[in-house]
Amino acid sequence: MSTTPSAATPQPLLDSLAKSFEPSGIEPRWNTFWDAQGVATSGVHVTNPATNSQGFSIQLPPPNVTGTLHMGHAFNQTIMDGLTRYHRMRGFNTAWIPGTDHAGIATQIVVERQLQAKGESRHDLGREAFVKKIWEWKTESGNIITQQMRRVGATVDWQREYFTMDDRLSKTVTQTFVKLYEQGLIYRGKRLVNWDPVLKSAVSDLEVENEERNGHMWHILYPFSAGQNLDAGDMKGLHIATTRPETMLADGALAVHPEDERYKHLIGKFVDLPLCDRKIPIIADDYVDKDFGSGCVKITGAHDFNDYQVALRHKLPLITIFTLDAKINDQGPAAYAGLDRYDARKAVLKDLEALGFLQKAVPHKMMVPLCTRTGQVIEPMLTDQWFVAMNKVSDIDSTGKSITQKAIDAVQSGEVKFVPEQWVNTYNQWMNNIQDWCISRQLWWGHQIPAWYDADGKVYVAANEADALAQSGGKPLTRDPDVLDTWYSSALVPFSTMDTQADQDLYLPSTVLVTGYDIIFFWVARMIMMTTHFTGKVPFKHVYIHGLVLDAEGKKMSKSEGNVLDPVDLIDGISLKPLLDKRVQGLRKPETAPTVRKKTEKEFPQGIPAYGADALRLTFASLASLGRSINFAADRCNGYRNFCNKLWNATRFVLMNTEGKDCGILEHTPADCVGGYLDFSPADKWIVSELQRVEQAVNQSFADYRFDHITTQIYSFVWDEYCDWYLEIAKVQIAKGSDAQQRATRRTLVRVLETICRLLHPIAPYITEELWQKVSVIAGRRAEHEVVSVQERPYPQPELSRIDAAADAWIAELKQIADALRSLRSEMGLQPAQQVPLMAQVSDATQRSKLEDYVPFLQNLVRLSDVKIMDALPDAGAPIAGVGGSQFMLHIEVDPLVEKARLSKEQLRLETEIAKANAKLGNEGFIARAPAAVVEQEKARVAGFETTLVQIKAQLTKLG
Repeated sequence: MSTTPSAATPQPLLDSLAKSFEPSGIEPRWNTFWDAQGVATSGVHVTNPATNSQGFSIQLPPPNVTGTLHMGHAFNQTIMDGLTRYHRMRGFNTAWIPGTDHAGIATQIVVERQLQAKGESRHDLGREAFVKKIWEWKTESGNIITQQMRRVGATVDWQREYFTMDDRLSKTVTQTFVKLYEQGLIYRGKRLVNWDPVLKSAVSDLEVENEERNGHMWHILYPFSAGQNLDAGDMKGLHIATTRPETMLADGALAVHPEDERYKHLIGKFVDLPLCDRKIPIIADDYVDKDFGSGCVKITGAHDFNDYQVALRHKLPLITIFTLDAKINDQGPAAYAGLDRYDARKAVLKDLEALGFLQKAVPHKMMVPLCTRTGQVIEPMLTDQWFVAMNKVSDIDSTGKSITQKAIDAVQSGEVKFVPEQWVNTYNQWMNNIQDWCISRQLWWGHQIPAWYDADGKVYVAANEADALAQSGGKPLTRDPDVLDTWYSSALVPFSTMDTQADQDLYLPSTVLVTGYDIIFFWVARMIMMTTHFTGKVPFKHVYIHGLVLDAEGKKMSKSEGNVLDPVDLIDGISLKPLLDKRVQGLRKPETAPTVRKKTEKEFPQGIPAYGADALRLTFASLASLGRSINFAADRCNGYRNFCNKLWNATRFVLMNTEGKDCGILEHTPADCVGGYLDFSPADKWIVSELQRVEQAVNQSFADYRFDHITTQIYSFVWDEYCDWYLEIAKVQIAKGSDAQQRATRRTLVRVLETICRLLHPIAPYITEELWQKVSVIAGRRAEHEVVSVQERPYPQPELSRIDAAADAWIAELKQIADALRSLRSEMGLQPAQQVPLMAQVSDATQRSKLEDYVPFLQNLVRLSDVKIMDALPDAGAPIAGVGGSQFMLHIEVDPLVEKARLSKEQLRLETEIAKANAKLGNEGFIARAPAAVVEQEKARVAGFETTLVQIKAQLTKLG
């Protein structure tokens, strides 16, 4: 037959592949290539015409424009990019829509601090000039995070990138606000909110974190008011305990439990409010825990969220004693007017003690609410704010349902599915207890509320000032200075980011939302509410909820705690000194710097090595079990860096043995071929069978969002089956096989490797693109001159008809023998490179023939210098391994005493295993409950153990 290589190429592929895997040498190049190819552009490079009309879309949770890439982002984006690349390769018309959030509070703080460094304030500039300054900052410095996204390989559709303050999105924000107001679903009212006295703004719950601090519980006596008919015995009054004594100046009542026998007779009576010229009632409410402390609490409705609800129920006065910067106002006693809240606390305690009302102070650990943006202690504050009515049904809504109920129905009906499903319970719990949403913020940066006031305070809500003037009849108007909560505009992105009706038809609802459980309410629920209300569609079909990325000790990563890992540092590497400098910057408590440095030096004595983006992504994916938070230890990346090395070296071996050679990549057998063009061995057929199985498993795992399974399945196939077994067998087949066998081996080597690159690409894009570009030419999957990315090729789909049971059985026995011989080598303490002869005893001619087929492979797999097959093993006192009907002995001199001790230990182990298995089989409950296959498997284990035990006892008898 012809000897002209069918897949030979003049390009030196092997020479162009570096001898070792160095991520920094390939990652920037492929980012540039993907951009040039435009692979991430929606509607482009659809590989499967059958799915061309099927849209796969996914919204990037918009990171703050002020932010930099952190571990949570990198983890989240690894999952999203994996799903996007997978569906792109499946042929779907994909759109991964990126954007950034204007981050009202965070961005305003950044620019204000820049002004403060110059001795200026936003008030010096005025609102218009200050907002202009923020836009300038955004243009110069506000896109760092989107640049960093490329480092982890995020193939988003950059042509669709948005910013939540863009004109297009801002128009939607205004339109929806006006519609909700016209529908009676937006209103302005006085409510209790989280208040930052430094920002002088309301903040959302997500911008508040609780920190444990050492404080005190102060016990205070409230004396009974004079002139009452009391049956109080020796009681002079009621005792309460509080961590915030300064708020007592705003107390509206004392409360006890209605069933508390100690206080029933006092309900409706009055006490004097110490330090204030007021009497307050004693009321009964189920809110009080009668078994905690004295069973009596003070009710300060305007300065505590729980007390606020009690005050509303009992129609108590809501007295605010703080100014917006947390100083005592004129509602408090004149003696404390103008004092900061903490100075007021000291003064109040001093006066209480002087008057005999302070009973004691007990050290107490307490949770203090802090604004994550400023670090200031949050003050519950009664202020005028704008709200969305969550449970109200609009008069003009034909559905007769509130926006909350529509969102509940969307999940209950299955239109929106949570993965894992148990997060539905969390969603429903929040939705069923939802309060009206405070959407106003007292900032200058953000979407200014489209409301104007005339001189009488009447409000006009309109899309623009001209419309508001028309409503007012031309009265002079002043615009509301507040801006909208950032989460309001974020809630609209499922539809505000769609440019055309065609986009909405194809990409709304999007396929899946990938996010952490911490924003199910703040973002996920609000997107469902707003999208269903305004479009009649759900925003997404699936919500994949993943855990949070924690540090190695299970603690939340935070700059203020000094335990942050930067994903870019894990990709590029960082030496110890700059790592230490980064970790001590931004510590909330600078005095903890020595401890942070010490822990960092212990964890990273040499700094962090460069793992590369692929190893980081593989690590993230391997940890992405459904809904569970991740304790991330950086050294886990090392195992996947080694995996990348393994794949890289395997590719070099394949190129070395296939480039420029006939690899059997022909559609038809050559006319001059004699004796067959391709002769596939059982090993060739087995690895192809295994490939079908892993393709089936991986595709199912993508459907189930089990990235941990995807990673494990591919890792196991590549490392264990392809590299450790098939490559070693292929070496023998290439060295000793016929021409047809060599061609079949080369074809199998390169075709399976090419498929591995496509299979692994969504998780590890850089190394697979680099290797696929080399291997695909030889595999006949790409013409040498063709410029195409691996993600423009179809994702592997299983062909289960190619699974060969006979080949599976053949390789299984080979593995069993090789493993048994390796165990013998280990037990005998042989060095890995030491070659030794093997003697084998077979039971019949069939077994002899099969073993003869195995011999060339066993010599390579187990480092055997020679193999002799005989009817009976010599009585040499050497250890023997039994597999099936054959027995094996490595022919080396052994110490009889050592061997006897080894065999006795193995005899004891086997007898123990047999006893345990027989006990299980003798258990009627086990037999009744266990599947028949499990019972049979247990019986087979016992039979195998007993066969081996007979052999061991025979060897012990020989040793005497």
